[in-house]
Amino acid sequence: MKIKTKLILALGFLFLLILTLSALAIRQVNLLAQDTKNILVSNYQSMEYSRTMYALLDTIKEGNTLPQFEKWLHRQQNNITENGERELTDALTNDFKALQLRPNDAALLLKVRKDLNSIMQLNMRAIQRKSNTAENTAADSVLWISITSAFCLIVGFTLIVNLPGYIANPIRNLTESIRQIAAKNYSQRVHFNGKDEFSELAGSFNIMAKKLQEYNDTNLAKLMMAKERIETLINNLNDPVIGLDEKYTILFINEQALKISGLKKESIIGKKAKDVAVHNDLIRSLLKHIETGKDAQETLKIYADNKESYFEKQVVAIDIIPTGETMPKQIGSFIILKNITPYKELDLAKTNFIATVSHEFKTPIAAMKMSLQLLENKHTGSLNEEQQNLIQGIREDTDRLLRTTGELLNITQVETGKATVNLTLFNIRHAIAEVIKSNSVQALSKNITMETVVDNNLPDLLADEEKTKWVLSNLLSNAIRYSYENSIVNVTAFTNNGTITVTVKDHGTGIPQHYLGKIFDKYFRVPGTQKEGTGLGLAISKEYIESQGGTISVESEPGSGSTFTVIFKNTAS
Repeated sequence: MKIKTKLILALGFLFLLILTLSALAIRQVNLLAQDTKNILVSNYQSMEYSRTMYALLDTIKEGNTLPQFEKWLHRQQNNITENGERELTDALTNDFKALQLRPNDAALLLKVRKDLNSIMQLNMRAIQRKSNTAENTAADSVLWISITSAFCLIVGFTLIVNLPGYIANPIRNLTESIRQIAAKNYSQRVHFNGKDEFSELAGSFNIMAKKLQEYNDTNLAKLMMAKERIETLINNLNDPVIGLDEKYTILFINEQALKISGLKKESIIGKKAKDVAVHNDLIRSLLKHIETGKDAQETLKIYADNKESYFEKQVVAIDIIPTGETMPKQIGSFIILKNITPYKELDLAKTNFIATVSHEFKTPIAAMKMSLQLLENKHTGSLNEEQQNLIQGIREDTDRLLRTTGELLNITQVETGKATVNLTLFNIRHAIAEVIKSNSVQALSKNITMETVVDNNLPDLLADEEKTKWVLSNLLSNAIRYSYENSIVNVTAFTNNGTITVTVKDHGTGIPQHYLGKIFDKYFRVPGTQKEGTGLGLAISKEYIESQGGTISVESEPGSGSTFTVIFKNTAS
């Protein structure tokens, strides 16, 4: 039976009970009213007539009350309602007629009084009897109404108790089952007896849950297989890998990571990374970015493979966009250690080779310069114009070789850590003036004007004077080299919040935006550049400035030139 039909039957039955109770109450009230009406209308009127006639007998001797007595007697004759009342009324009529003929007959008067008393007693007994009947009717009414009300109350209470539960309980069970399904408990089932809509809904729900369970079991096998593949892949990687969730709990670690960390897999999986880092220096170093918030990519020196090895740490965040949302959410990260020891060894070998070659080059180059000076000396003989041009070309090539050799030696010192910084106080204004003077010949050759704006209140600078001049000279030389002829190079120096800022701005071709991030890399030159150079000057400048606690940066737009900014923090102020 359908739920709608059951509700209609239940509410219809309740309505029928209420209707029956109302009809019974109306009927019993009508019966009680009818009994009361019989007393008031019939017997009470006879009593009233008799009392009135009884009162008129006291004045009947005067003769003027007989017409009134006859009028009330006539009313009594028309109000016969009880058995025997007609006989008593007829006797009263006969005795009254006799009294009319002999008004002074005391015996007749007494007889009439007795007749009136008999009528009143008869009606009094009738009133008593009808009062008892009315009382019985009232008692019966109370009884039947009480029984019917109690029955209606029981039925209504039963419906109130059971009907909401009949509707709500299946809904509650179904809701709880849906929650279980949402929690991936696909074994949940719903069972309802009967053939109503809830039973049909339970059947459909159970079919859905069964299909979901089958689908989940199938997918679970696939997921387990995929998990095995991923774990096998991670364990066979040559690079150490550690996986973390969003709360920095260690989810996985491959064999290479276990090997270099000295940990055991069963003692680390599922534990907080910070707890493990307390007892393991390597893990603490790997997880440094969690506490410091620094760049997640850095180079680490770790003893592995029976030697000091170099690893490049890379932390990769895992972000997803949850279903129904638009913003990405981080669900974890993993750390990859790339073994760059072979590259470091090659780089060290390259550095040593360059240092050796550069050092060996300096001696013959110095000898070449000395020979050029001897050739130019007039005491050794005069040279014709063509010979002088050749010597000038050789001198320029020798200077270029010496400058390149110097740059190579400087970069090898930086890479090997042999470069030393001698901090002294010196006047930065004088240093800038010397740098401009030393590059004036180069600027004059291209007819470039060097405009200088230097703050007169610059404090002395605590830095390596020689290296600072080298950096400023390199920046100014580059600005002249890459500027157009007949243009301007601007050099400014000013104080800013306790620091000294020096800028060198040219008006040349500029640097494309996508190359700005590489401009300070070693051996990097902007593709397509025709100017001579090794690509080491800016790399050396960056190392020199940062080793003194300063910073160097560049801003450029193609066609508008470039501006290099050096900020010194160690001032005498």
